[in-house]
Amino acid sequence: MFTELNTILNTSPESFTPGEFILVSDRQSDASFLIHHFLSFYLRARCRVCFLGLVQSFSHYTAVSQRLGVSLTQAKEKGQLIFLEGLKESLSILIPQDDETESQAMDFLRDPAAGLQRLYQFVRSGLTGPGEGEAGAEPGGAEPWGPSVLLVDDLSVLLSLGVGAGAVLDFSHYCRALACSQLQGNMVMVVRCGGEGEGDDGDDEGSEWLLTGLTHQCSLTLHVQGLPTGYCRDIHGQVEVCWRRRLCDGQHTQKKVFQYKVHDKGASFFARGTSSAVL
Repeated sequence: MFTELNTILNTSPESFTPGEFILVSDRQSDASFLIHHFLSFYLRARCRVCFLGLVQSFSHYTAVSQRLGVSLTQAKEKGQLIFLEGLKESLSILIPQDDETESQAMDFLRDPAAGLQRLYQFVRSGLTGPGEGEAGAEPGGAEPWGPSVLLVDDLSVLLSLGVGAGAVLDFSHYCRALACSQLQGNMVMVVRCGGEGEGDDGDDEGSEWLLTGLTHQCSLTLHVQGLPTGYCRDIHGQVEVCWRRRLCDGQHTQKKVFQYKVHDKGASFFARGTSSAVL
């Protein structure tokens, strides 16, 4: 969890705005550090977290979270964290093993016509827990978890697996309706876009369309990109933070740009041009 980023977003595990859809995107850079931040943030906030890890293994997320002071293994054992290991689930379908239970959430790999219905059912079960529409409770009759939260890293992987951008947008819409509206929890999704000059193939076009569609749905975006001036050893990139608020007279947006540097156990954020590396 990054304290400086919490200050920028005016939030904390003890006090955060429910019902928000946060969109994380990157271009010519890597926004992975932000999904680790939000994972540790919501676990510290005692939220029930459903995490679709589509790009990395559970052991990878566990190793990074340990450096941030959070144990995913304990959270999973307590029922606070519901984790879908997309790589492992996909492999069990593409290369079936007799001793493995077949995946249901990634069933669209076997039957594309089925769409993402099974994946949404996994999300719904993960967010609502034992009781329909209720936050899951801890074992032993302790107090229930806080608001349910959905994390997806990253949604654009579904495009590479053959799902159309329209179907992915529909999936995100249903997830937002469930997590943010019905359960009054939060949702964080990552989308990766190709950089300029990287070609104009279908996946790039689909990811751009997906990013545009999700941007219209979300209330907060964090867009990570490389420095316009090129590589710098002491500054890893910049992140544009955009707040979107729907008011009675229309939608109001506020944008701020910060530069950042990722450390082994966190990240530093500072106003553009204020780092000692560029002074």
